[in-house]
Amino acid sequence: MVSWFSKSIVAMTIRMPRWFVGWVSRRYVAGSTIQDAVKIMHRLSKEGACFTVDVLGEEITTLDEAQYFLDEYVAVLSAITENGLDANLSIKPTAFGLLIDEKKGMENIETLVRMANEHDMFVRLDMEDHRVTTPTIQAVVDLHAMGLTNVGTVLQGRLFRTLEDIMQLEQSLGPAADYRICKGIYLEPEEISFSAYQDIVDSTNACIDQMLASGAYCAIASHDIPVIEYAKSALTARGMGPDKADPRSNAGEKRDAKGPGYEFQMLLGVRGPMRRKLAKEGHRTRVYIPYGEKWYEYSIRRLQENPTIGTQVAKAFLMPWTNRP
Repeated sequence: MVSWFSKSIVAMTIRMPRWFVGWVSRRYVAGSTIQDAVKIMHRLSKEGACFTVDVLGEEITTLDEAQYFLDEYVAVLSAITENGLDANLSIKPTAFGLLIDEKKGMENIETLVRMANEHDMFVRLDMEDHRVTTPTIQAVVDLHAMGLTNVGTVLQGRLFRTLEDIMQLEQSLGPAADYRICKGIYLEPEEISFSAYQDIVDSTNACIDQMLASGAYCAIASHDIPVIEYAKSALTARGMGPDKADPRSNAGEKRDAKGPGYEFQMLLGVRGPMRRKLAKEGHRTRVYIPYGEKWYEYSIRRLQENPTIGTQVAKAFLMPWTNRP
């Protein structure tokens, strides 16, 4: 249940001038250009973080827009390589045209994944709302069938279907499966998703268990202490952890720029102290770096999609010292 306070903060924020939304979002968005993102990554690299870079913008209306995203990601790939950054790519399949022309959208995604593969760089297909859950998962399976195993997907703990998706991907990809598991930002219909906080946490934790048991790589993307603590306990129970080779007999080969079967991921500007604590303990920590010209649309959409963010906005505004990026 979203609190009235959080809803009120969101309602107020989306009606504020653009400059105010920009002031709020500068904590969570690296800037409007790849140069802005590179500066942030250089700074956070000193804290032991690695990165995944997202060009802001998702569902498009024409394939010409898809070409923009393909070109921009090629520039991101070049910037990462030229600056020697420990980073990979996160892409929205709908930004590449998957809902407009599935064939052309897949061609665009394949082009980028092939280029990234040549640089030993991983590509994460972000998970959007339920309309594209199946096509996104299928895209990963199809790319692996082409020999492009440098790609994985995101699954959302809040969806009823996710445990079944993990089982099906285990059958299709085996230990080559590579997930980011998160609670999910989209407030999906009650017919297909959990809505109560504890139910979402419990479901997400169950997904972590199943991913680890399958031998897959598990990127635990959460800012929730109950999820993080559960994940740490689940790793310990399997003999997994910092500075240890992955002991799972069914695990795949270790990838360059990856952890020993798992890593923790967090959004830029969220739970900085927790991320640094995890890094100090030796866990691989990855920061999600969004940037782009559509920072305003991204910020407003995220507020509208998930009003629980309102509490975080208020905290950042009133008590900025409590959550240094």
